Amino acid sequence: MASYFETHLSHDLADYPDGIVIPFDKPYRWTSADLVRKCKFTLQKHFGLRKLKVGHAGTLDPLATGLLLVCIGKATKLAEVLQASEKEYVATVEFGATTASYDLEQPIDQYFPYEHIDEAAVRAVLPAFIGLQDQVPPVFSAKIVNGLRAYEYARSGEPLELRTNPIEIYDIVLESFTQHNTMESDGYTVDAVVRHVHNYHTSSVTDGTRPAARLRIRCSRGTYIRSLARDLGLALGSGAYLTALRRTASGDFRL
Repeated sequence: MASYFETHLSHDLADYPDGIVIPFDKPYRWTSADLVRKCKFTLQKHFGLRKLKVGHAGTLDPLATGLLLVCIGKATKLAEVLQASEKEYVATVEFGATTASYDLEQPIDQYFPYEHIDEAAVRAVLPAFIGLQDQVPPVFSAKIVNGLRAYEYARSGEPLELRTNPIEIYDIVLESFTQHNTMESDGYTVDAVVRHVHNYHTSSVTDGTRPAARLRIRCSRGTYIRSLARDLGLALGSGAYLTALRRTASGDFRL
């Protein structure tokens, strides 16, 4: 990170009167706040400043990778505008089971039949998800409810019912389908990611034997791809959850 700044940025913030926007490829397991904190610390040294405004334009979950826009200086005022732009994701959805978080953060809590799910079945239901709709966010999310994050309620075991959010999905493309979830995502096979996540759980998240689909999705701000995975499983008469997620575009910025 420091070497990037040395190569691309002058040491005088005054050279950037409108601020700076830097697109980062957020690593797996980093929170968005982790990236901003590391970036801010390095930039304070780079510019020789004790105080520096640094923020991001759109949270990515720790288990997601990909494009995160970091706004520096006066560009932090653009964060809201950048956050409102169209997003693109590549997601891997596994069928036949669910987790409380709709992704690999939590262990499997329920199993469902999946033998009837094939590529044709997935292609048949996708058009119904395109367009304006109301979506229920995951309980394990950063949504604020009565001053607390939704995931704080979820982790305490306190019941919580979230309101729907209006979202729009512009397009969904099925890039690949397999009867056994060993797809690669961002340099990891799903099996490798599962072995890593298994260190955090007492029960296995997936054994890689269930079918999975890789989807490319263009959507509006506020869309939870984890919720889309859940709803896709319901539409197919089964369960589903996210095993990999990568943001590939945000507005005019692309990986």
